[in-house]
Amino acid sequence: MPAPLAPPRPVRIVGVGSCLGAPIFGPAAGPRALKDLGFDIRLRHRGIPARWQKLMEPSAPKPPQAPLPERLGVVSAMLHDLADEVAAICLDNAIPLVLGGDHAIGAGTWRGVSRALAHRGKLGLIWIDAHLDAHTDRTTHSGNIHGMPLAALLGIGDENLTGLPGPHLDPAKVAIVGARSWEPEELVLLNRLGVRIFTMAEVNKRGLPAVLCEAMSIAREGTAGFGVSVDLDSMDCAALPATTCLVPDGLDPQDLVDNLHGLRSCADLVALEIVEYVPSRDRDGSGARWVMELAAAALGPTTATLRQREDTFGAHNYAPLPVVFTRGKGSWLWDVEGRRYLDMMSAYSAVSFGHSHPRLVAVLTDQAGRLALTSRAYSNDRLPLMLERLSALLGYDRALPVNTGLEAVETALKAARKWAHTIKGVPDGQAEIIVCDNNFHGRSTTIISFSSEAQYRNGFGPLTPGFRSIPFGDADALAAAITPRTAAFLFEPIQGEGGIVIPPPGWLARCAEICRPNGVLLIADEVQTGLGRTGRLLACQHEDVRPDGVILGKALGGGLLPVAAFLADDALMQVFQPGDHGSTFGGNPLAAAVAAEALALLAEDRLAERAATLGTLFLARLQAIDNPLIVEVRGRGLMIGMELDTRRVPARVAAEWMLARGLMTKDTHDKVLRFAPPLIVTEIELDWAARAIEDALTDLARRFPAGDAP
Repeated sequence: MPAPLAPPRPVRIVGVGSCLGAPIFGPAAGPRALKDLGFDIRLRHRGIPARWQKLMEPSAPKPPQAPLPERLGVVSAMLHDLADEVAAICLDNAIPLVLGGDHAIGAGTWRGVSRALAHRGKLGLIWIDAHLDAHTDRTTHSGNIHGMPLAALLGIGDENLTGLPGPHLDPAKVAIVGARSWEPEELVLLNRLGVRIFTMAEVNKRGLPAVLCEAMSIAREGTAGFGVSVDLDSMDCAALPATTCLVPDGLDPQDLVDNLHGLRSCADLVALEIVEYVPSRDRDGSGARWVMELAAAALGPTTATLRQREDTFGAHNYAPLPVVFTRGKGSWLWDVEGRRYLDMMSAYSAVSFGHSHPRLVAVLTDQAGRLALTSRAYSNDRLPLMLERLSALLGYDRALPVNTGLEAVETALKAARKWAHTIKGVPDGQAEIIVCDNNFHGRSTTIISFSSEAQYRNGFGPLTPGFRSIPFGDADALAAAITPRTAAFLFEPIQGEGGIVIPPPGWLARCAEICRPNGVLLIADEVQTGLGRTGRLLACQHEDVRPDGVILGKALGGGLLPVAAFLADDALMQVFQPGDHGSTFGGNPLAAAVAAEALALLAEDRLAERAATLGTLFLARLQAIDNPLIVEVRGRGLMIGMELDTRRVPARVAAEWMLARGLMTKDTHDKVLRFAPPLIVTEIELDWAARAIEDALTDLARRFPAGDAP
């Protein structure tokens, strides 16, 4: 077993169920509700070493109509206890995660952190809030103490709030983000002290990433560490109503979560506080989920940590590019540090409908809540509808559902061999299947047996006999290879993994003319090219060829599940009898529901036509790039390959250069870059991609002149 890895800093959760400073009782119940939901367990599932340290519940209920001095005294006692608890956690080299309760607790949280940090220097603070929280007992309009903590942290206000042990914060090291509601006295005070206020208007104008970047510079420069306090009312109340003060037109919760991911790589982040969660207003549970997402974003493991764990505990059968993704939407992905990338790979065409398509996610969720799996020992109510839709769409009598493209290829091979024996009369065990050089159909033992890639075969013998390979695009070679024992010709209409290799015009039609009179099945592997990728439903349709069998996968699962199928007419599919072939998960109702919806989207949104139009524009844009590193740009629809001069630069290096610019691609055979975005990609996004590609290649050509390959 691998040696244990050094764990990241532990996270200790302190819940403060206080509503002493708030106008309603609701936030007092927040910490306990989160604890009951297994907040710490959920954080640990995200790779965060978190545990509950303490749940403080000093105020349930708040004394009704108690005078402000009396309430200040009660709050002060709580703040002293909280500050002591937080300081001890910091001194133990752990990160306090403080969950409120109302925002009055901030006066205790950050004085405790400041005290623990004092021997090393000042504390910086980012205060994310709809309000300024800079009232004093003399300026408050409402008498609510949760409007006073920031002023108290700066040393202004009643002694009950300002008199906690430890240094006050330096106003020059404090930034407020998202403010949009305040009284004049607060603004005057903070401006006089020099606190930087990023109002919601400024956030909307500049963008949250730019604002948070500047706020972090303020809080980090010249400090021993910084903390972040998030009041949930900083978010738009339409998106997050489970908070104390419902203020419209705030931050988008997902936008804030995405941007807080950048905190996890900050070694000087010393504490996080999230306050004002009100369970009674959280009817759908979304408020609790956002609290979880905020905490996980800021405190989760870094790219380096996650890659180290994958390298330590995973088999080394992949060499992934240096990025770790955590979220996807449409044509974009976000990594664990919050950086955004345009997806130009689509998981080898599996994400043709974009990431987390709402219709597909809704169908997945609904079906998962009703019935996910029965095995094919029984029928389910979703598979028949999917099979009918798939067969009708592509014009075949029957479809055999499996899980992965590899399984569908194996299914096709079995069908061809049994057809050759039972229908064509080839002696059992003597059937041959013709394939193409440079093919890629998967990595099972049988499939690698006819691969021309040495690495796929080496060390995995004995290999499976019964295959003959011919040059891709050579119809005469096909004619010469056919014998009376030939069962089928298995091919890719465009070789994807082989480098986006497109055969000569008319090749496929000529292959069909050769196979049919010789009684040879024409079987198309359209796992990557099928369902609109090349501008037609099937790539074979570009030459009006109807294969005897079609292999589908990847896009059929809508980017959510592995779903694949082999389609053929009765003349071929009749060879299968009960027990000949099967799969426990193949054709399960969950997969069938998602696949049926994916097929509906494909037709309704005319995605094949979209791929044809956008693919033509994008191909022309890439072919127009004048760069000495480019050997050729070729493709069809939204399946494009760019071959590079590997004497100058390996394609892997070019892919990493583009990744650094926020564009995802992948090399194949270290000489070709693949560009196959989701079919929902926009022309604006493709134009951005073309500029990023051109910029990266221009930089590479300058850095690595001829004869100076990296």
